[in-house]
Amino acid sequence: MPRHLSGLLLLLWPLLLLLLPPTPAAPGPLARPGLRRLGARGPGGSPGRRPAAAAPTGAPYSGARQRGGARGAGVCKSRPLDLVFIIDSSRSVRPLEFTKVKTFVSQIIDTLDIGAADTRVAVVNYASTVKIEFHLQTHSDKQSLKRAVARITPLSTGTMSGLAIQAAMDEAFTVEAGARGPTSNIPKVAIVVTDGRPQDQVNDVAARARASGIELYAVGVDRADMESLKMIASEPLDEHVFYVETYGVIEKLSSRFQETFCAADPCALGTHQCQHVCISDGEGKHHCECSQGYSLNADMKTCSAIDKCALNTHGCEHICVNDRTGSYHCECYEGYTLNEDKKTCSAQDQCAFGTHGCQHTCVNDRDGSHHCECYEGYTLNADNKTCSVRSKCALGSHGCQHLCVDDGATAYHCDCYAGYTLNEDKKTCSAIEEARRLISTEDACGCEATLAFQDRVNSYLQRLSAKLDDILGKLQADEYGQIHR
Repeated sequence: MPRHLSGLLLLLWPLLLLLLPPTPAAPGPLARPGLRRLGARGPGGSPGRRPAAAAPTGAPYSGARQRGGARGAGVCKSRPLDLVFIIDSSRSVRPLEFTKVKTFVSQIIDTLDIGAADTRVAVVNYASTVKIEFHLQTHSDKQSLKRAVARITPLSTGTMSGLAIQAAMDEAFTVEAGARGPTSNIPKVAIVVTDGRPQDQVNDVAARARASGIELYAVGVDRADMESLKMIASEPLDEHVFYVETYGVIEKLSSRFQETFCAADPCALGTHQCQHVCISDGEGKHHCECSQGYSLNADMKTCSAIDKCALNTHGCEHICVNDRTGSYHCECYEGYTLNEDKKTCSAQDQCAFGTHGCQHTCVNDRDGSHHCECYEGYTLNADNKTCSVRSKCALGSHGCQHLCVDDGATAYHCDCYAGYTLNEDKKTCSAIEEARRLISTEDACGCEATLAFQDRVNSYLQRLSAKLDDILGKLQADEYGQIHR
């Protein structure tokens, strides 16, 4: 019986080995200090991202809390990049594993803003030879990019990582191939994915690539040589070197790269401090703008009411006046009133308002204005309002019995009608023919006759003067009435 049991055990031993738990695997390369998960890079041309806490050293990457995953669309927008994937397809990468690499590439593409003005993607496939699968300018949308990635097949030979990086510099990162020039400030980024040790000298080539402005990320899988990864990657290494134990979990690294290339949107986060409007410019940048009727202050955040009148959209017929609130109101020129529409103006009668300031007469003009005039015998002064005497005779205070003659603006003399002569008082007049008739009919030599003649002449002159005074009084009354009508 014991002999039969031992024989049975020999037969069942292979099955028992399959049921036993596997022995613990040796710690992976990430157990060595100095390698951490993706984080924020300082100055030096990094695409820029938010800091992330370091993964514990000594354990391979096993999943990540995606910082940008909980955010809504628009909060985290990828920066424009010239991005080249350099993927190892040597014989050590099995077909199923190479499919996992292509899925990893496609998932990163999904997290990016793809386009001619956004991120451009190229793929360099390498083993012992190098093949540029497509250039940066070949595809400008996600779907065509992902279809092109899906069509890539492995080369299945050696691992010439240095040659692949050199080919990326010489053929992929050129302006002719679709890379943007140095003046564009578009970062050049390469992600190298490998599972083995390079079979060429990668150190010098990677150094030249970094010196040319290319930011290098190194992703190692399974048997990848950690020292070679460090030679490839940019500084700081703990932000540019990644390791996963199998291709089965490499897809999870895509969320890390999404976070790396993510530019937080201050407008969506509410950290912009814009007083009115926040405008996202992409790449984590933004600028402030103001509501209509306001202008941005020198601090580029706050707003002040602008000169709406200067915009020339006010519609005021005459005058636009800015108000403190950023609005405005219309006013009219002197002599006009604002209509009910609060924009157009109508002429007003300033003379009727009594505000004209004219000393003598106010005359309305058709355009809503007015001018001053003076009475006869006066002239308008330089102020266009007051008047000065132009003719003393016109004033009616000259005292001339018959005629007043101006001798300038302030002087005059009296004159008589035809048939009369001016008396010694230089104001009154005597009839010449009557005097002659009286002299011819009387004895001018006799004293009595002379006295009688003088009495009659004086009496006649008095009557005549009274009549003339009466006539002149009426004439002056009529003239005065015409002036003041």
